[in-house]
Amino acid sequence: MQTETIEISLLLAEAFDRLGVEYLVGGSLASSMHGIPRSTQDVDFVAALELRHIPALVKLLQSAFYIDADLIKEAIQRTSSFNVIHLATMFKADIFIMPQTPEAIEEMKRRQRVLLDETTSTALYLASPEDTILHKLRWFRMGGGVSERQWHDILGVLQVQASHLDLAYLRQAATQRNLLPLLEKSLTDAGLPQKCE
Repeated sequence: MQTETIEISLLLAEAFDRLGVEYLVGGSLASSMHGIPRSTQDVDFVAALELRHIPALVKLLQSAFYIDADLIKEAIQRTSSFNVIHLATMFKADIFIMPQTPEAIEEMKRRQRVLLDETTSTALYLASPEDTILHKLRWFRMGGGVSERQWHDILGVLQVQASHLDLAYLRQAATQRNLLPLLEKSLTDAGLPQKCE
């Protein structure tokens, strides 16, 4: 796991914590931490940002990041995303505004606090392994089902987390998102049990 990626993610997480904004880290960083580590060129956050948070967020981050208040405002109004760029490294973070949907609310409730340093209590909130798998399956499908990297990430999380996964939740959520055939294929490829729980 790239130390740089973690350090930059922690800077953003600290800003969200100081503002009292719920967040989670998803994407390749989440799959690397839950599964098989690999390098990544950016990091994905989901954050429950509101318009009132913009001035304080900009103030907290502007010394270390390129950050644009107008882009944040537009992302919040559209429930879309914006990015910030770490000035010293040019590392990019994509920040997705959390939609107020049952799916997104449940995902935020299921996030997991992962302790990175016991002496300092440094931690990051990650999307749960199950939700990480579901998002990766969705991106795999959106990409035409050909991305070996996405599939490798999915299998890595399945294999590393195997005995800890909530397969009932995975199957139920995959069914709701029309991802069940892909999920079952990934379970087969990962060598996990096929019977429902």
